Amino acid sequence: MNKIAGVLQGGDPRSLKGVTRAVDDVLHDPALFAGLVQAMEHDDPIVRMRAADAAEKITRTNPEYLEPYKGRVLNTAANAEQPSLRWHHAQMLPRLRLDASEHKQAVAILKRYLADRSAIVKTCAMQGLAEVAMAEPSLRRSILPLLRKATETGTAAMRARGRRLLEALEQRKTGGTP
Repeated sequence: MNKIAGVLQGGDPRSLKGVTRAVDDVLHDPALFAGLVQAMEHDDPIVRMRAADAAEKITRTNPEYLEPYKGRVLNTAANAEQPSLRWHHAQMLPRLRLDASEHKQAVAILKRYLADRSAIVKTCAMQGLAEVAMAEPSLRRSILPLLRKATETGTAAMRARGRRLLEALEQRKTGGTP
């Protein structure tokens, strides 16, 4: 077992035991990020969830940590069934530097997440799709209808988030400030 997975194991399954320590450890030694990526594929769903949470937190300010693992992250995101893994991947996918083919793969993953039973996964997928559309204008045309539909048919939180995302995309399209 890798060091990071060991830090994330055990305790109350509803807790984020070890996440803060894992984040601190990786920020002090970026080479440990490999252990987080590996832990997102761990047999224990609690370790997977905590590893994804830590990776998501780290990559908010250090998205470059994902780059060496881009293919693995895309693969893990594509195969994730666990809602807590899906919502963290929905947040991380837009942070990857993707080529045209990989962008399409990321959009397909996020589109699938829109059909998840979890409203959190759906809301994070909406956010991820909007971020991809902002980063890659050529994909806006295919992403906007997905966001509009989710905004019209989703939960109250999805409708509120969708309105903000669509407004930001519209402002970006017309050259306004979001």
